[in-house]
Amino acid sequence: MEYRELGNTGLKVSVIGMGCEGFAEDNYQMAQPLFDAAERLGINYFDLYASDPEMRRAVGKALRGRREKFLIQSHLCSVWKNGQYVRSRDLAEVKAAFEEMMSLLGTDYLDVGMIHYCDAMKDWESIVDNGILNYARELKAQGRIRHIGLSSHNPLVAERAVKEGGIEVLMFSVNPCYDLQPASEDVEDLWADEVYVKEYTNMDPDRQRLYETCQRLGVGITVMKTFGGGDLLNAELSPAGVALTADQCIH
Repeated sequence: MEYRELGNTGLKVSVIGMGCEGFAEDNYQMAQPLFDAAERLGINYFDLYASDPEMRRAVGKALRGRREKFLIQSHLCSVWKNGQYVRSRDLAEVKAAFEEMMSLLGTDYLDVGMIHYCDAMKDWESIVDNGILNYARELKAQGRIRHIGLSSHNPLVAERAVKEGGIEVLMFSVNPCYDLQPASEDVEDLWADEVYVKEYTNMDPDRQRLYETCQRLGVGITVMKTFGGGDLLNAELSPAGVALTADQCIH
């Protein structure tokens, strides 16, 4: 396994990480074998956006006795409400969900506390105005999160957050098709068929500027949507019109 420094955080992360979708499979029984495989293969980084308490409990169980072998990127503002996932900007809800998450994971700190899913300028402003960014900073000062992150699909919003918010890690959607598209506040545009009727020839300049800004400021980028939800690997579903390989997408 190859390891790289994640921006200026000082964290040395495996170039391949784990998302959390598979943890829920087979009634949450897959969490344990996935962590076993990750440890065996040298994968030390994983993202946990899902707020399902049973999934978080399963991850906590899988981490038992080996917490220090993994770097946890888990999300603030992803809450479980009325039996389902909700993205919240209510500070009281965010605080309660954080405390529950830490208890279920069985840890007293996160390596990266990721402010969850911000794709609109007004949403970024609500994160600031509602005290969520300050709450993340308080958690960092307490050592309960080591680094502050933010997840986004919109390069313009992400760039503003990186410049204004002291964001240390950006979780962003990167793949050969998405990188061609202009910014949008609707994440559905990333995979809408009609969007790909247009002709694209180069990386969208806003996305290129975002990556260059992160590099200049030492903000680490963790990548989501590498395979476009699997569509890029399927010739019938791929916006490219052909199936890409896993190696191409990861590269």
